[in-house]
Amino acid sequence: MKANETNFVRRLQKHKEDALDYVVDTYLPLVKGTIAKVLIPLQNNGLIEECINDTFLAVWHHGDQFSGAPEDFRKWIYAIARSKAIDSYRKEMRQRERITAEEPDFNAQLTQSAEDELFLAEEQAEIKGLLNQLEATDREIFIMKYMLGMRSDEIADRLGLTRTAVDNRIFRGKKKLKEKAAHIKLGGNLA
Repeated sequence: MKANETNFVRRLQKHKEDALDYVVDTYLPLVKGTIAKVLIPLQNNGLIEECINDTFLAVWHHGDQFSGAPEDFRKWIYAIARSKAIDSYRKEMRQRERITAEEPDFNAQLTQSAEDELFLAEEQAEIKGLLNQLEATDREIFIMKYMLGMRSDEIADRLGLTRTAVDNRIFRGKKKLKEKAAHIKLGGNLA
């Protein structure tokens, strides 16, 4: 059975991926427009795309909490998108204010402790280990998106995929990485 306008809510509540695909395909313009209205003044396309992905991740995780009719789903997803956008806006503004308020102390940066450097190296190794658990295409997408700062449409052009396919792979990859990261024990070993 495939998700459609009459059964997608039920299928989403059962965590069927075809329902999420349906929701993304149907509501992406609404979600993107809602988020862009709030975040466009920040002039950060990466933040907008991250917020879009976070919105669909929240829909996936909290789909079982939606209890209205399929017609009411549009209002529900709009509220989630707007809330995520406002939270992202506030967080970004706080971060910008903090950076502006703090004067860079170049001497403190030069005297970074060995412990901090070791911690950073271990953290990077864990991230590389998690990325290596993704399929090759997904790994390339994550590297282009989060390490090279490319937009989804640029990635889609480079890999010969649609933008929706790239966004879906990012969403699923984040979900998979989140699950894998939850199993990491102290010391960086996978459970």
